[in-house]
Amino acid sequence: MRRRAFITLLGGAVAWPLAARAQQAKLPTIGFLGESTPVAQSERTAAFVQRLRELGWTEGRTVAIEYRWAEGRSERFAEIATELVRLKVDVIVTSSTPAVIAAKQATSVIPIVFAIAADPVGTGLVASLARPGGNVTGLSIQSTDLAAKRLAILREVVPHLRRLAIMANVGNPASALEIGEVQAAARALGLEVTTLEIRRAEDIAPAFEAIEGRADALYIPTEPLVLTNRVRINTMALGARLPTIYSGREYVESAGLMSYGPNRPDLFRRAGDIADKILRGAKPGDIPVEQPTKFDLVINLTTAKALHLKVPESFLLRADEVIE
Repeated sequence: MRRRAFITLLGGAVAWPLAARAQQAKLPTIGFLGESTPVAQSERTAAFVQRLRELGWTEGRTVAIEYRWAEGRSERFAEIATELVRLKVDVIVTSSTPAVIAAKQATSVIPIVFAIAADPVGTGLVASLARPGGNVTGLSIQSTDLAAKRLAILREVVPHLRRLAIMANVGNPASALEIGEVQAAARALGLEVTTLEIRRAEDIAPAFEAIEGRADALYIPTEPLVLTNRVRINTMALGARLPTIYSGREYVESAGLMSYGPNRPDLFRRAGDIADKILRGAKPGDIPVEQPTKFDLVINLTTAKALHLKVPESFLLRADEVIE
């Protein structure tokens, strides 16, 4: 009896880790396609994971997350999306139009949630905001709608602004749309506009050389290539004595002059809500694309001082954050 009990116990000891592994293998899995680097996206990712935890999804216990990072190289999006499809994840979470397009091309079955997309209807990601259809939904930042407001904000701090340069990754369909909006808004204000086209990191330095002495400020549509290279861009902009305006705080934190746009961590937090609905059975095509509710105006006073710009007190009082 003792021998039989021992064998039974031993069998249970062997079976337990096998059962545990089998159970772990069955965890719902999120494929996280990061368009930049873990460091650049740390605040966003933390907001997403925290919201999942609040909704009952604990990483490693009740949900698995497969992270992959494109490091700002758009050519990697398709490769990563294909890998996540091969892993048979339950939902793909990503941001930026090119990354969503790559995921959409890789699968028409696995649900895709975008935490950030500049103009999901204009770039063809969804049929409409109210009824996305297909396997894609998420949060729109409607970046093109804010172009004129950003220019108005920029002129408050750079009153001598006459010549505007736009530096944009023209390989990103959302950036291409935003360029048009910025150009129209700038011309309506009587500004002279120069557009600098970049497609890879190696294009950044030549773009600055081309603009030398030809601009009073620099407008930069934000996307993965720009996010990954934001420190380099801001260093060069300071060297060229060019005030910069972006759409997100992380660019100002990296010595950009100012930003105005949706709060990115809040968007990733809300992407957690959408992922939760899908993991519980909702269809992405039935979940309306949401729009931002929280906008931040951020200015870097250290950068302003380096550029010899005097920021109006009224502007500082309106700012959501002043970095010193």
